[in-house]
Amino acid sequence: MKHLRRPARRALLVVHVAVSVSWLGLSLGLLTLGITAYTTQDLSLTQAAYRAMRVFSDWLLPPVALMTLGSGLMLSLGTPWGLARHRWVWTKFWLTMATAMATIFALRPEIAQVAEAGVPDAALIAAPVISTTAYLFMTALSVLKPWGPTRRGRRLRAAAPARSTPASTRPTPILTGSRKPVDTPSPRRPA
Repeated sequence: MKHLRRPARRALLVVHVAVSVSWLGLSLGLLTLGITAYTTQDLSLTQAAYRAMRVFSDWLLPPVALMTLGSGLMLSLGTPWGLARHRWVWTKFWLTMATAMATIFALRPEIAQVAEAGVPDAALIAAPVISTTAYLFMTALSVLKPWGPTRRGRRLRAAAPARSTPASTRPTPILTGSRKPVDTPSPRRPA
């Protein structure tokens, strides 16, 4: 896939961060409602909390999960990071895929079933705890970018033509007391 231009990449990054943060916030909201429903002695409050969870799970979770997955996929394919070039991107993709599928196909039906019954269920505390932990881990991956390139990424990097300028067009480096070139152009492309 052709790399995205800078304005498109930035706009897509804003969308991805916004929906990812929304997904984390929804998960924390579900955790709060699940704890409230499980620990209260008031049956009407338990039922109200589960009904609110059902509204979140029916109307907000699926589109937010799918938008997070889609925007992340487009970002990975439209930037030099690639989908399978770096371990952190690859790990984040599969964790996002797994949590999105678990949210849509496991958590939503469980919430609907418990909302109908109206009885406290510890599973609706455990699921948001697991998802919140996964989202925080994925956030850490995005910030820290650990583990380096995948085997495919190393192959692509080795096969890429060296981006160097001819010696005649390079500026003469100015050396400081530490003998490091100060005014040489960076080999990295700007973002």
